[in-house]
Amino acid sequence: MDDDLEARIRSGKALQESMGNFHVISWDAGSRTLHAGFTVKREYCHTNGTIAQGGFVTAWLDAAMAHAVLHDTDFRQSMVSLEIKVSFLERVGPGEGRVEGRILRRGKRVLFMEGDLYNPDGRLAAQATSTGIIVSASGGG
Repeated sequence: MDDDLEARIRSGKALQESMGNFHVISWDAGSRTLHAGFTVKREYCHTNGTIAQGGFVTAWLDAAMAHAVLHDTDFRQSMVSLEIKVSFLERVGPGEGRVEGRILRRGKRVLFMEGDLYNPDGRLAAQATSTGIIVSASGGG
């Protein structure tokens, strides 16, 4: 494997790039809400490049919720999804989107989260709820 690619994988940069340059915009500790942005590329879309495939929408929601856990624990813990439910409300086409991830409740091992995704037109396009298991951010469990 290419050493540069290996470093980009370990740092998370390769994943962020492959998700339309997913990036954290802000963290609100009081409401335990993370705001992030991403680019919906035409190659992520079906129907002649006009509608984002649902797996990408789900991934952006999941990433926002996971990053909320990272921020809430000062990067000591992350999460692994046990289940995620997504409701698709509007189409998500090419352009700049944004997503919010919130922690509703965090116990010793299990946490409950929700997320909202806004399409490039600024309309609420998808909502998710998720249950996860808390893991070490270093991957050690």
